[in-house]
Amino acid sequence: MAIRASQGSPYSRILGVGGERGKRVVDNAEMCTIIDSSDEWIQQRTGIIERRWATDDQTPLSMATGAARKAIERSGIDASQVDAVLLSTVSHMRQFPSLAVQVADELGLDHPAAVDLSAACAGFCYGVAMADSLIRAGSAHHVLVIGLEILSRQTNFADRGTAFLFGDGAGAVVIGPSETPGVGPVVWGSRGEDADVIWTEYWDEALATGKKPVIHMAGNKVFKWAISEIAEKTAEALDAAGLTPAELDVFIPHQANNRITDAMLKRLDLPDSVVVSRDIKHMGNSSAASVPIAMESMLESGEAKSGDNALIIGFGAGLVFAGQVVVLP
Repeated sequence: MAIRASQGSPYSRILGVGGERGKRVVDNAEMCTIIDSSDEWIQQRTGIIERRWATDDQTPLSMATGAARKAIERSGIDASQVDAVLLSTVSHMRQFPSLAVQVADELGLDHPAAVDLSAACAGFCYGVAMADSLIRAGSAHHVLVIGLEILSRQTNFADRGTAFLFGDGAGAVVIGPSETPGVGPVVWGSRGEDADVIWTEYWDEALATGKKPVIHMAGNKVFKWAISEIAEKTAEALDAAGLTPAELDVFIPHQANNRITDAMLKRLDLPDSVVVSRDIKHMGNSSAASVPIAMESMLESGEAKSGDNALIIGFGAGLVFAGQVVVLP
């Protein structure tokens, strides 16, 4: 006798989005009291004016939970309807239990499936792709996808080339069933041969020296990879959704560097009507949290509106990347 297979919704879509930013605002002037740099140099290289750092009372759990609670409230569903939690982070300094199960408990969810993802800056877009597949396969009905990072606590302040980049925050979306397409096909992949381009030490090696693992990054290699291969993958994600540049409303790339965003725009040849996120100016690079935080900001400011087609893409340590077109909630 054949095994019974599950069957889900024909499509999925984002129902609600929420974000939580670090409470401490650190402008370039203050940053330059920590590292040998200048406001002009930082802005020219990245576009960053200030970044948000978590305060002592902001923990990975509190920030992820705060963003998730907003997303659930805005989705219009009851928290008990969330049956899976996918949480992308490299900031949960505990191998197990996962931060996802702790967030689920803190929110009072009804014992959902819950797992952490490790895909750094691409993690949120990985989670969106997985949530879409779970819903269409019938393995879940409503999936909470969270990106959470507190990178200020992993920053190597002895490295003036990267120390000014990072910010802290959490972003979340609820993805649920839909009768019309709301999440386009994912374009994703990895380059394990370049695993040493962005990395941290092993915990045991770091602790043996009395230090914590910090972020190391070959910035020039990341920049070249992003403006070449990732720019191409961004165009592929738009094409996979069956859209032309003229049919796109919003572009929300991972907030890594404004020069990388500019290179992507040149490759995509987007019309002036497309609204582009520049959230990095006031947030810094918040890795897995950057796309959903920027999405929330654009919707709250009115730059983007419900029903807009938005191209999202994340890329980072691994090296890994993922991107797709989504309909904004």
